[in-house]
Parts: sequence; structure tokens; C-alpha cells
Amino acid sequence: MSGHGFHVHGPHDHELEHAATGGHGSEDASAGHSGGMNMTSKIAVCTAVIATVGAIFSYMGGATQANAGLYKNNAAIKKTEASNQWNYFQSKSTKQALAEFARDTATDDERKQGWQVKVARYEQEKTDIQAAAKKLEAEASQWDAQSDVQMHQHHRWAQATTVLQVSIALAAIALLTKKKWLERAMFGVAAAGLAVGGLAAFHV
Repeated sequence: MSGHGFHVHGPHDHELEHAATGGHGSEDASAGHSGGMNMTSKIAVCTAVIATVGAIFSYMGGATQANAGLYKNNAAIKKTEASNQWNYFQSKSTKQALAEFARDTATDDERKQGWQVKVARYEQEKTDIQAAAKKLEAEASQWDAQSDVQMHQHHRWAQATTVLQVSIALAAIALLTKKKWLERAMFGVAAAGLAVGGLAAFHV
């Protein structure tokens, strides 16, 4: 790491530096030097592009993971609020049952009427509380659904990033071995990584 006074080079870094300083020695100069440079330059540019796209995919993966956690937390908050409302609803039900009992056992009409008013009030309060609880439960379900969507998207970004990293590894091996089939494999894997990234971008 450069922060500790030295830098660790990957295999493709050494290959690029060697090519930049004049090729690979007399054997490269006598056997297709320009062709080797073309392949090296092409892979180097493609590796830089792939690495840049991979960094963007990695950032998007981290962002969607953070969103998924935030949405899941919001869902938990709404579920707690809904649970509190249902507890409140149960309390009102108990009070209503006691009021109904008092109404039914009252000996005069005036007291019966007073308890009936309380029963009606508790019934209305229960209706309002029930509506609030169901609304909170619906909001919790929405937050859960959004969290699941974000987590699925996060997995897609992570898959795309991983595939692009494999492509970069193939590029390094292709630089070292000068194998054309490895170069083609690098492009193929990079295309697959971009395709997976496209799936992530379109929430597929």
C-alpha cells in the first residue's frame, strides 16, 4: 500500500510497465513487436475501462445494500407502532366490555344511558385505532417490499462486480501469456459482467 511507503503491483501492472519501457527484450523486438504492443495496449485500455465500471458497480452495490437496511429498519418501526396500536385497541375493547357489563346490570335507565354512551364512544375509538393499526401494517409491508427489491438489486450489483473482477484477472493472465483465447475470454466475461449490471440497473 502506498500509505506505508511501498506499492504492491499486480501481474498486469508489471506487464504494462515493462511494455511501456520498451517491450519485452530482444525476443519481442525480433518476433512481432508491434503485434505484441497492440495486444498489450488494447488489453491495458480495456482493463482500465472494466476496472472503472467495476468500481461504479461496487458503489451501487453498497448503496443498495444501505438502502435495504434503512427500509428494513423503517418497516420494523412501523410494525412496532402498529403493535402499540393493537395493544391500545385491546385496552379499549376491555373497557368497552366492562362498560357493557355495567350497562346491562344497571338498575335505572339514566345509568344505563350513561354507560351506553361510553360503550358507543369506545366502539368509535376502537374503529379509529383499528384503522390506524392497519394503515401502519400496510406501510410496514411496503417498506419490507422496498427492502427486498433493494437487496435483490444489491445481489445483482455484487454479481456484476465479481464477474468484472474475473475479467480483470483474465486480462492479467492474457498479458503474461500472450494467449489470444484468454484475451477473447476476458472480453466475453466482461460482456457478461456488463449484462448482469444491466439487469441490476433495470431491477431484473
